Amino acid sequence: MTGSELQFPPLMSGEACDGDAFDTACQRAVMGCDAGLICYHLGTSTLEGALVFAPEVPLRHAMAMLPLCGIGFQNALGALAPPEVAVHLEWAGGIQVNGADCGQFRVMASDTDPEAVPDWLVVGFTLPLWPKDDNPGANPHETALYSEGCADVQAPALVEAWARHTLNWITRWEVEGTRPLHAEWRGLAHGVGEPMQQGGLDGTFLGVDEDFGMLLRDDNETHLIPLTTLLENDS
Repeated sequence: MTGSELQFPPLMSGEACDGDAFDTACQRAVMGCDAGLICYHLGTSTLEGALVFAPEVPLRHAMAMLPLCGIGFQNALGALAPPEVAVHLEWAGGIQVNGADCGQFRVMASDTDPEAVPDWLVVGFTLPLWPKDDNPGANPHETALYSEGCADVQAPALVEAWARHTLNWITRWEVEGTRPLHAEWRGLAHGVGEPMQQGGLDGTFLGVDEDFGMLLRDDNETHLIPLTTLLENDS
């Protein structure tokens, strides 16, 4: 299967990129592209995908698209990979496969005001397919997809599956709200109940609030770290 043969569900479209899929998606969003555009890069050692949203709710609510896209990815890879492959999601966008770092989600929006309705929001991921060097065991905390028993997972098929599963969760979010999203995320979240450092704070990761803000408990109090703190900027 080649990039030109990728098929996307209704309300979504695709654009193959020679360079950074996330940057391309942000550029298309600034130019006013339709929501549902997926920019993707099928590299020899890395897979990238990025989805453009046109939120109709304030940014603090729209940020739920970050964990939602992560859930869509986990569901997609879970359907294509062998059943023994474990895929989990970090609060800050990290992807874990069999307990090791294997890629990252990122997010950018036209506005950083949590109460404003942004013109656009882009969520994208980068997934290593092959190890960075010839000594894959040099860093046991990092891995690549094809090092984890997923050699039969074709990158184009994974992008297509991510689109389908993500669209399914978008529909559920629009109809049912965040409750099913929270329930699914809790079963996939990495690090809940464990010590963690985030936003310059150290504490125990207790879970998330209704807008997926991190609840981090130190010796004195519980801190709320909004999901909007993960937004990248174009500076």
